[in-house]
Amino acid sequence: MSMLLHACCGPCSMYPQSFLQDEGITYDMLWFNPNIHPEFEWNRRHENLQKAADHFGVRLISEGECMEDYWRGKTYLDEFGSRCAMCYDVRMDFAARYAAENGYDSFTTTLLVSPYQNHDLIAEVCRNKADKYGVGFSYFDFRPGFRQGQNMARDIGLYRQKYCGCIFSLEESDFKDKIIRSFNS
Repeated sequence: MSMLLHACCGPCSMYPQSFLQDEGITYDMLWFNPNIHPEFEWNRRHENLQKAADHFGVRLISEGECMEDYWRGKTYLDEFGSRCAMCYDVRMDFAARYAAENGYDSFTTTLLVSPYQNHDLIAEVCRNKADKYGVGFSYFDFRPGFRQGQNMARDIGLYRQKYCGCIFSLEESDFKDKIIRSFNS
């Protein structure tokens, strides 16, 4: 089976990658996260995801760019109901379409590892996108391995962020000032 693993960041990819390799599943990893802001954060997460891919010896496909202006100007409540629903929709639409257009049997996402994300909504969006593009969605509940993956990320020295990545969560983060200072220093 050839799978496309959408990944949001290095730390969240660690357990899913370990799991997939233990299961003997062949996969490539996809970086498509235009929601991550600001741009220095987007770059830092992309670089650390490449380190995670290198650690497991897998190919990282990098698509898209930081699109802060797009996300700031988007009115998501009318169409999606929440900013998270919009974010899942945009990223999983791209992942499913990319998987279908590039001959993958299925796709999944590291978003399914986080106990902080809306797991059921992510799975629902993925199923809908799989149907839309005629590609399989491989559902895994990676959450039991979340802490293990975080420890693995720490062990190989990956940057572990303090907010989900979107501009809204940065604004709400208790770590906002520290995050901005760390970049400026």
